[in-house]
Amino acid sequence: MNKIVMITGATSGIGLACARKFAENGDQLILTGRNEQRLEEIRKELTDKGTKVLTLVFDVRNREDARQCIDELPDEWKEIDVLVNNAGLALGLEPEYEGSPIDWDTMIDTNIKGLLTMTRLVVPGMVKRNRGHVINVGSVAGDAAYAGGNVYCATKSAVKALTDGLRIDVADTAIRVTNLKPGLVETNFSNIRFHGDTGRAANVYKGIQPLTGDDIADVAVFAANAPAHVQIAEVLVLATHQANGSVIVRK
Repeated sequence: MNKIVMITGATSGIGLACARKFAENGDQLILTGRNEQRLEEIRKELTDKGTKVLTLVFDVRNREDARQCIDELPDEWKEIDVLVNNAGLALGLEPEYEGSPIDWDTMIDTNIKGLLTMTRLVVPGMVKRNRGHVINVGSVAGDAAYAGGNVYCATKSAVKALTDGLRIDVADTAIRVTNLKPGLVETNFSNIRFHGDTGRAANVYKGIQPLTGDDIADVAVFAANAPAHVQIAEVLVLATHQANGSVIVRK
């Protein structure tokens, strides 16, 4: 059965890959992001292939804008079946005592508060209908801190705790909750982390074949389409030569 899938941070990286993979699966898409022009380009790309797409322009850090967009969803889009909380980012790789408070606020407000905002806005409808699936995009960084990761790792640890907590809260319903934890994925993630330093970003993936956004999106689609009695609670996906958040063998 076709689902209505909402994906936050859908204009690039894992979010965009999820949009394309869920579209291939025959689902309808609500795509959110800050870049209106890019959202429109993606909407056209997918609608030209036969997918029904609704785009919403807002920043998950802005709770009021997010609330307004969800409240004003057309009736045919209100019953969201899958929420992919993908919007998130890392900024900086400095020691904790040298980090930028602005970067800290951006990561905390996006990775933690943004996820909470979307959960608070969408999940009550799932509870009322007694069906739905929340897929939170966490990270291997949420399992253990690595050098320079400090605040980013803390936000992804919070994603794990919030995902586990939500799963407990909805255990008396038919809602499923998944923590999808990628390792090294080659997207614009590192370019953003290093504030546009493309050379430094490229070095992150040097000497190893990293994962792609499609690899992670495949897992998200699989989890969303598992039999109703199967809840894929947590998935850690690593590149073959990556052992954890800090052990990467480069050749």
